[in-house]
Amino acid sequence: MKTIKDELQDIILGDERIGSNSQLKKAQNFLRGYAETSISTEKQQHFKNEETTALITFATSESLFYSHLIAESDFISEGAEQRVYRFDDAHVLKTNQSMFYESWYDYFNSLLIHNFFFPSTAYTFLGFKIIGNELNAVVKQEFILSNENTNLELVKEFLDYNGFKQKRNNDYFSPEIGLIFEDLHDENVLSYNGVLYFIDTVFYLTPAFYNK
Repeated sequence: MKTIKDELQDIILGDERIGSNSQLKKAQNFLRGYAETSISTEKQQHFKNEETTALITFATSESLFYSHLIAESDFISEGAEQRVYRFDDAHVLKTNQSMFYESWYDYFNSLLIHNFFFPSTAYTFLGFKIIGNELNAVVKQEFILSNENTNLELVKEFLDYNGFKQKRNNDYFSPEIGLIFEDLHDENVLSYNGVLYFIDTVFYLTPAFYNK
C-alpha cells in the first residue's frame, strides 16, 4: 500500500502530465531536468539566474506565456511573495516571482504539493508573464470567503494530526515525509464556518524526502 510519501514522490519525480495540472507538470518536468544537469548549483543565485533564462526559452518554445492582460483595476492585495487580482466571481489570479524559493524548480514542487494536500484550493497554472522585467508565474485559485478569525491552535492540531510537528511559530515539519511547511499565519489559512482553507502555502523538500 502506498504511503503519502510514495504518492508525493510519484508526483514530484514522475513524468506524467495529468488533467488540469498538465501545464504545471510540464514546467516542473523541464525544471527538474535542468536542475539535474546544471553544473552551477554551487552558487545558488547564479543557478537561479541561469535557470530563469533557460525557463524563458522553454516557455517561449512551448507557448507557456500568459497572453491576457492583468489589469491593475483588478488588483486586490499583495504580500512579500505575490500580487493578487480579481479573475472572475469565483477565482483570483496570483502572480509570483518565486522569491521565497532558491529555484523555480522548488516553487513548482511547492505548487504540486499544495494541490495534492489541498485540492479545494488547488492552483491552476496559467503560464508565465514578464512583469517589470521580472519573470512571474501566473496561477488561478478559487476565491475563499472567510467569515471568522482563524484559530492558529486549530491549525496546529490539524497539522499535528497529519504528522506535521511545529518547529517554531507558524512553521512545521513532517519527519516521515521529509517536508517543511512554513508561513501558516492567519492570512494564509482562512476559516469559514469552522473549516480551514489553506490558500497560500510554502513547502520545501528536504534530502530525506528522496529516501525510499
